[in-house]
Amino acid sequence: MTTRKTDFFQYDELTWDAVADLPRDTPLILPLGASYDMDFLADQLGSPEKAGILPAFPFGWRNSGLEVPDQLFWHYIFNLLDSLRDDGFTRVYCLAPQGIDPQSSFLGGYSTSILRQQHPSRNAPKPLLPSDDERGKVILIPIGHTEQHGYHLPLSVDTVIIEAIAQGTVRAKMSTRSYALPVMPYGVSTHRSSFASTLNAGGRAFEDFWLAVVDVLVARGFDRFYFMSGHGGNSSFLVNIVKYAGERHRRIFCATAWLHTSGRLGAEALDAYRTSPIGGMGHAGELETSYLLHLRPDLCKMERVVDETDFISTPDYYMDWIEGGSLVANPPWDDDTTTGAYGAGSHATAEKGRLWLEAAIKEKADHVEQIHEQHERREKRRNEGFGLWGKLGK
Repeated sequence: MTTRKTDFFQYDELTWDAVADLPRDTPLILPLGASYDMDFLADQLGSPEKAGILPAFPFGWRNSGLEVPDQLFWHYIFNLLDSLRDDGFTRVYCLAPQGIDPQSSFLGGYSTSILRQQHPSRNAPKPLLPSDDERGKVILIPIGHTEQHGYHLPLSVDTVIIEAIAQGTVRAKMSTRSYALPVMPYGVSTHRSSFASTLNAGGRAFEDFWLAVVDVLVARGFDRFYFMSGHGGNSSFLVNIVKYAGERHRRIFCATAWLHTSGRLGAEALDAYRTSPIGGMGHAGELETSYLLHLRPDLCKMERVVDETDFISTPDYYMDWIEGGSLVANPPWDDDTTTGAYGAGSHATAEKGRLWLEAAIKEKADHVEQIHEQHERREKRRNEGFGLWGKLGK
């Protein structure tokens, strides 16, 4: 056993520049689930002085409570590990329960990247996610991300915010109208090379994984889904997932929305309380910083805020929380920001964060009711034989 105690730090609580300063031989570990033996992990790593623990991947592997096909699951994981390797880290691992090894046909060069431990889930299957008792509810699927947010905010911003909104939505409906899956802390960042630390699941792997999640849940009798994203880079891929799911499963209602605090209720709240001009809420700006000051002030470094609003804007292409204009593009982030922030974080306050969270929950709770109404009215039409439903007998 080791005689030197390893200092395990939480990767997603760092700022991007702190990650950039890490020695590139620092071990970084992405765990599947939680409850691992950290002393044993230190031994497995050779007792390094420091090692980083990434946010736990919540489900997807065999015996996780919500399983998808192995190849789709591991493609997602391997893309995340490759993100860290692209940043120059040489000791990157996935920590997994023993007995769920990827098939050799797609393991490739990743065999040495998987650390295995005996785990409670190996001998006692985890409860199904969600349980069958949740049928008839809207299944909320909150997806955040682990990415840079300037000098003053941690990598966990998107995950912290969307998890709070999802849990608040369930509470707002007293758990009778919706159920939230565990938050996913990994999404898509096609711009990840601009600043160290940002992860990227990859667009195709992201779509395949989440469509498989819908497939599994539909097969179990669930029929209402709401993908809730805390990260703008997920949005276009979530639209594709919703389109694929709706075509594949014609008796469900699967929806998403552009981020949060951005529909008719959220937009009204933004206008009511913001003090920054357009451009002040793009990324790590007034909105997200206010949320974190309310939810996790311990992770905010307000003395390091740098306002950056010099985005190259034209009438149909500019950066703010509710993006405007008809042009869609993806130029390098380092064209428009030197710190990783787009916006005016100095305008943020915890009170604004509280008010915007309240508005976001109200907005999402309203969406839950609209999803129920959409599904119920459409099923009524179908069962009455409306249009082709009557002719095709479906």
